[in-house]
Amino acid sequence: MDALRKQASKLREQVAKQQQAVIKQFSGSGYESSDVMVIDEVEMQRHQQLEKLYRSTRAGRDFQKEIVKAAETFTAIGYKHIEAGNKLSEDCCKYGVENGHDEILGKAATIYGDACKHVEKEQEDLNRMLFSEVLEPLRAMTTGSPLEEARHLAQRYSRMRQEAETQAVEVSRRQARVREAPIPENVAKLHAAEARMQELRANMAVLGKEAATALSSVEAQQQRLTFQRLVAMIEGEKIYYERIAAILGQIEAELVSDKQRKEAAPPVIATDHGSEKTKYFLAEARHAFDAETEKELSLAVGDFIVVRQVSPSGWSEGECRGKAGWFPSSYVERRHRIPTDTGAAEVF
Repeated sequence: MDALRKQASKLREQVAKQQQAVIKQFSGSGYESSDVMVIDEVEMQRHQQLEKLYRSTRAGRDFQKEIVKAAETFTAIGYKHIEAGNKLSEDCCKYGVENGHDEILGKAATIYGDACKHVEKEQEDLNRMLFSEVLEPLRAMTTGSPLEEARHLAQRYSRMRQEAETQAVEVSRRQARVREAPIPENVAKLHAAEARMQELRANMAVLGKEAATALSSVEAQQQRLTFQRLVAMIEGEKIYYERIAAILGQIEAELVSDKQRKEAAPPVIATDHGSEKTKYFLAEARHAFDAETEKELSLAVGDFIVVRQVSPSGWSEGECRGKAGWFPSSYVERRHRIPTDTGAAEVF
């Protein structure tokens, strides 16, 4: 019965150790945190350094993945924007062609349709920039071998440290056995346990240094690459929005100026051939005016004009130096009235 109890107790200990090993293997981040000093203070500092580097590189990788995810979303939205913008461009240009007689809305639709093509071209350039300068470099690093190899080294060190922790317990147990019964068999087992502990200690020193160097290199590369890609994304978006603003600003100025020119154009007033007396008057040009159309009359400062019509829109019609046309009423100052029944100006 005593033998069975001892055997059952030994089996329970083995099962508990196996369960603990499985839990350690599948829990945590892959590098186990521990405050137990396995060998000495130097090893403890190495362990803490590796733990910090492991967490840092994991956080850096996760941050890179978030940037990649955001850039993928931006490009997906960008392609939808391009599709909708190109459709709107086609519709605007079609409306402009079919309504060419409409000098305001028809022309505006054509101008905006052409501008949409340029806007979507800028969107395509932004998408290409996000893919080549942000997505590809960061995605390559998150799945690249340097990161995986460095983290694998740290994980090997963590497993070796756990083994050394178990081995240290075994050495203590063997030492107690030797103290209880210093027989050659117990002494031999103690020496074997101590030799294994020395071997683990030597291997841990080499592996720990190698893992720390690899993780430090990856951490520096992560930070440098991530910062560069963030700057590239910011600069790319800045250039994109500046160009879009320039395109929209240009077409806005063109549409507004065209609308203002049409609204300020000389009115078309039918000539009155009736017998009602028309009152002309003489005016002097106080400001120079350059005609932009055949209907307008150019003026130089000091010119005298026979004004024949004054429109409420702010334009006047008259004759100067043998030419007739429209000019801004505010550019001239009234001098004399010239009554006439024939429609011909009476020159003083």
